[in-house]
Amino acid sequence: MDSGNNETTHEFPPYIKVYKDGRIERFLAPDPGGDHLAPAGLDSKTGVQTKDVAVFPESGVSARVFIPKIDGPDQKFPLVVHYHGGGFCLGSPFMKTFHNFLVSLASEANVVVISVDYRLAPDHALPVAHEDSWAAMQWISAHSNGQGPEPWLNQYADFGRVFVAGESAGANIAHYVAVQAGATGLAGPNVIGSIILHPYFGGKEPDEMINYIYPTSAGFNNPILYPEADPNLSKMAGKKVLVCVAEKDRLKDRGLGYGETLRKSGWNGSVGFFESEGEGHGFFLLNPSSDKVGPLIKAMVDFINQNSGNVVGLSIL
Repeated sequence: MDSGNNETTHEFPPYIKVYKDGRIERFLAPDPGGDHLAPAGLDSKTGVQTKDVAVFPESGVSARVFIPKIDGPDQKFPLVVHYHGGGFCLGSPFMKTFHNFLVSLASEANVVVISVDYRLAPDHALPVAHEDSWAAMQWISAHSNGQGPEPWLNQYADFGRVFVAGESAGANIAHYVAVQAGATGLAGPNVIGSIILHPYFGGKEPDEMINYIYPTSAGFNNPILYPEADPNLSKMAGKKVLVCVAEKDRLKDRGLGYGETLRKSGWNGSVGFFESEGEGHGFFLLNPSSDKVGPLIKAMVDFINQNSGNVVGLSIL
């Protein structure tokens, strides 16, 4: 092989490597032949069922739907609209890492979850991920009257009790979607609140990878990266936000700062915080056996229950 074929132009570990010939290598890319993808179906341990749906076949945007164990007819559950993390470059709800976490959330919180598989950078430069995710939210909202294209959402999701959620880059997207929902007066779903896990927002110094995957960014004036620059921030949908941070996460201060930004913005809601001691960024995905995962999920479950009137048997936590 010509050694020139291995010459790189950009390397951003642990996310991507870009070669001179235009190839992009993802360090944790879903491999259809690999064993790190989780098939849809029934999880025998929890009774959670999953299925994959094509949201926009023309662009390849899809989603995985998770429904908790069904105990009787005509059950309706709160709906969590989830956006996965991965630096806007990696990840998928079909990967075991994300799938297993969302199975736990659906089971323990007794909620329907739909996790959006948006298009990834740098193949699709930002803000395509945000645009895909907002369009998917509008597609999901079309089920509010029970007449949407996906039967599980029509049958099981309670659109009077909707939350948006995400971790890391996905938390950034979840925030964006909540702001868009409020600013545009999105019809259909009643967005109660947001769950923002270990969020990525812009820092005080330029981010080389973000500059590469978001070439049209306006830097510190970009409302996607810097919520304080968003004139629509006070219109964000929902009245409750749970911000979860980790003690050893280098992005912890950005999560705390995000909460303070919300409080100062004129947004008419309340912000709660939950910190996982002794843990780093995304530990609940990278180290799911950590004894700190249970308390984090319980905080999420409690947030959903307290703000939706959901009834869950907490003995499983």
